[in-house]
Amino acid sequence: MLLVLAAVLFAVFVVNVSIGSFGATPPLGNVGELILLLAVSIAFTASVLKKEANERSGK
Repeated sequence: MLLVLAAVLFAVFVVNVSIGSFGATPPLGNVGELILLLAVSIAFTASVLKKEANERSGK
């Protein structure tokens, strides 16, 4: 679930950057992109740690 969340948030980031690269005004500014990438990093890290904990416990 967390990995899907990270993928969706990263897709939103890619779309935002793509919009800006084509010359239009992106919906998110620099701070918005920073917060979005921070959320992606947190979700991805939590996903990896959760999977690692499940493997250690034998589930």
